[in-house]
Amino acid sequence: MWVQRLARSLLPTPSKFCRQISARIVNESQVEVQEPSKNSKPLTFPGVWLRDNCLCGECFHGSSESRKLDWDNFDTRIRPLNLRTEPATQEVIIQWSDSHESRYAWEWLKERSFEGHRQEQYLTDFYRPQTRHWAGAEFQEIAQHFDYEEVLTSDSVLEEWLQSLAIYGVALLRNSPLDKGVVRHLAERVGFIRRTTYGEEFIVQAKPGAQNFAYLSLPLPLHTDLPYYEYKPSVNILHCLVQTESPGGSNLLVDAFHVADRLRQEHPEDFERLCRVPVDWNDIGSEEGREFHNIWRAPVIWWVTIYLSFLIPIPFPIPPPSLDAQGRYTRINHSVPQRDSHFNVPLEEVLPWYESYARFVRMARSDAHAFKTRPGDVLTFNNIRLLHGRTGYDDSEQNSRYIVGAYLDWDIIYSRLRVLKKRAVQEEI
Repeated sequence: MWVQRLARSLLPTPSKFCRQISARIVNESQVEVQEPSKNSKPLTFPGVWLRDNCLCGECFHGSSESRKLDWDNFDTRIRPLNLRTEPATQEVIIQWSDSHESRYAWEWLKERSFEGHRQEQYLTDFYRPQTRHWAGAEFQEIAQHFDYEEVLTSDSVLEEWLQSLAIYGVALLRNSPLDKGVVRHLAERVGFIRRTTYGEEFIVQAKPGAQNFAYLSLPLPLHTDLPYYEYKPSVNILHCLVQTESPGGSNLLVDAFHVADRLRQEHPEDFERLCRVPVDWNDIGSEEGREFHNIWRAPVIWWVTIYLSFLIPIPFPIPPPSLDAQGRYTRINHSVPQRDSHFNVPLEEVLPWYESYARFVRMARSDAHAFKTRPGDVLTFNNIRLLHGRTGYDDSEQNSRYIVGAYLDWDIIYSRLRVLKKRAVQEEI
């Protein structure tokens, strides 16, 4: 694992036990470094990358770990002229064509190897954990449970929770106090709450004259929250304080990435259409005296513009950029109540889109897993990936349902997870 390699790189190694590295210039522009071992292979590094990543005080700001190289005058045709190795420190020392000298530790270089398998380890072990998509029938297998107090007090349990959330998109915390402050304490254990139109914390309960469809006791169809936001909140935290004793009120969850996988395999034309056709998502209303009118246009299966199409075979001529740079989905948008009546697409696209969307909705509903949280449970799930809903329930003063919610952003979660992984490595040394 990449994190384990990081641990080894932080360990001091006495020079007399070091395997002496060797280095040479290749094709006038690259540097090849090798550790003497029967099984070792030379690692090749582009000269321009090495010069760009010089760690001397002139080129690199150590306390902020930031490059300060003068890129206004950077020569991309830079060449290594001479090099030598330093046995005592396991370093490669390079003299450049711009008269600069740089030093690179062998362990530092290995961590940044251009070998495909090493890069894949870094991307899936440290950058972002590899997701595992799941069918509704697998929910009991993949949904991991954690103790609320242990998450608050133990960094290792906190890491396990966030890792599970990143991989499966859902995790459940048990035994929390029946206190409205739980979601804030949990969010601040990770970072900070993501504020939306509805504030920081929000209450999910049946309300007369509700301004949001979720605040009714009617069945709540599967959806993602806030698809009308360009920067949609990433993770839901839902703390159950009071649960209805009526037969309804069950949570519904479905992994929409799994539904997209199936759609792509079984109905590629529908998949392509839902990746391509933009939909207007909106939210109109007021909250605490503030009026709002949110709109965001994006397909149901949403994408970024950077992707590597060769990672996954695509069943149509032009691959839709519905995948991120590692060939993964980036976001699902779906909410029937929040789909605008404005549909700004060519006339001939309308009926085919409705047919594709209806298929997606049917497949999602048939795969949804239903379960009921109990007071003290905190349900956390990926709002970018999972659809969630709720069965209807009878609401009265004697039989109510009271949920406190908040959001976190994945940027904050992934940052915290990396810090925890690095800290755990340092504590092992």
